[in-house]
Amino acid sequence: MMLSHDVAGNGPTVVLLHSTACDRRMWDPQLPVLVDAGYRVVRADLRGFGDSPMPNRPWNNAQDVVDLLDELGVADAALVAASGGGRVALEIAARWPDRVTALALLCTALAGHEPSAELRAFGEREDALLEAGDVAGATELNVQTWLGPHADEATREKVRRMQRHAFEVQLAVVEEFPPIRVETDLSAITTPSLLVSGGHDLADFREIAARLSEQLADARHLDLPWAGHLPSLERPDEVNPVLVDFLRETKR
Repeated sequence: MMLSHDVAGNGPTVVLLHSTACDRRMWDPQLPVLVDAGYRVVRADLRGFGDSPMPNRPWNNAQDVVDLLDELGVADAALVAASGGGRVALEIAARWPDRVTALALLCTALAGHEPSAELRAFGEREDALLEAGDVAGATELNVQTWLGPHADEATREKVRRMQRHAFEVQLAVVEEFPPIRVETDLSAITTPSLLVSGGHDLADFREIAARLSEQLADARHLDLPWAGHLPSLERPDEVNPVLVDFLRETKR
């Protein structure tokens, strides 16, 4: 089953992969800017988010995205991804390096990362709230954790709606199928990469960005002191020029 998605604009393809606290609507502030900059923009909802249902068989997010690109006739693309979407983008870039022209990762997660005590405590609290049936409480925990101090109430409400919807979709499933894990070698990634972190984010994600900026072959790290975990939503007017400039620099 194809991922739910939308396509806008003309030009080189940019694929937007959302945080797992959100869905493809998180990129609403970036979509018109990237289209105006001359790109064809593909936004996809990963399984169990937005309009993509939970999988009915074993699945792999990276393969799902590549299958979507095949369906759309996209030979290669730049990937712009946030948080959990960044983990998916890294797997795509490692498994299919010739298909990725640039990699912009905002507060990215990383497969195999050992979570800090703070991140573990968040996960345990979220699990406890969901097991108690307090979906609203779990939703609010995510809004409070992942948005920095500069996010306005409209942005908080947007994340609240996306996260609540994801919980409802995921909790309604009758039979869960496990994701297919694929071991990847990040040394296969040679495309230019931009690692963005936020000064108000959990330390895990700042450490991941710093580590990847040293580990990847052609990477740089940009720390935004004002940002939480979702800078593209918190201050899009500051993040959008960074993304457009990076994509223009790396255009093939």
